[in-house]
Amino acid sequence: MNFKKHRYNGVIWLACGIVLLSACSSTKKTAASNIKGKVVFFDDFNRDQIDRSKWNFEITGMHFNDELQAYVDTPSTAFIVHGANAEGANGGALEIRPKSAPGFVTKDGQHFDFISSRLTTQNKFQFTYGTAEARIKLTDGAGLWPAWWLLGTGEWPKTGETDIMEYIGEKDWVSAAVHGPGYSGETPFVNRQYFDADKDVTHWHTYAVDWTPDELDFKYDGKLMFRVTKTMAQHYGKWAFDNQQYLILNFALGGGYPVKINGVKQPYGLPQSSVELVKSGQVKMLVDWVRVTQR
Repeated sequence: MNFKKHRYNGVIWLACGIVLLSACSSTKKTAASNIKGKVVFFDDFNRDQIDRSKWNFEITGMHFNDELQAYVDTPSTAFIVHGANAEGANGGALEIRPKSAPGFVTKDGQHFDFISSRLTTQNKFQFTYGTAEARIKLTDGAGLWPAWWLLGTGEWPKTGETDIMEYIGEKDWVSAAVHGPGYSGETPFVNRQYFDADKDVTHWHTYAVDWTPDELDFKYDGKLMFRVTKTMAQHYGKWAFDNQQYLILNFALGGGYPVKINGVKQPYGLPQSSVELVKSGQVKMLVDWVRVTQR
């Protein structure tokens, strides 16, 4: 997933003391399980509103990938849910919900029929090396394009892009990818994880990357699904993963990646069945928590 020119054409955790143990939510217990290292960023989305000290809302100006949505800053497309609406995320979850908005016009005069949200930590939290992970649940629908990824702070693709999880509409798989100089766009570094039928993308999964100076190990539900090493990347160009990157959660609709899988031309990469899902408010990405740890 990306917000740049191309593409398929890319906390401090407070430990609960003994006295407070009974007050710790099960969400924090779950999110804190198997932590190795120091937690440097954490959000469990248990507040009533999105924490803007951690997250920015991107607003569409530049537009890439032939996607069909404009990114906006509105509580109608990104908000916190609790209880039954959190669908099993104890304490609360972030929900990103694309919406139908025929004739929507951006400040720079671009026209879109859909709006959505893209949250980033740029200039609020950036890091080099560590484990970035998130627990996510998705809606099934062809041409939907939610993603969880990292992006370098400089010129793309020189400072790298790490796609931890992308889903484009086939519920039995999601993909991970890496982009850098000489291996961007139609990158050679992309891999799919296929799920069992009773554990497809509509169920909760933890999507992570372990990032070291020499490799990127992608892990889904704690199991290694893909590895890209510095040596592998240098076959094509410079290793781009020795600088800071920031976190991104977004929900795109249609675009160059989905259309290459489903072949739907009108609207581009988004079949009418998914358009109707969006119009009925059934399309969403739920995020239970996001965490970054460093050793």
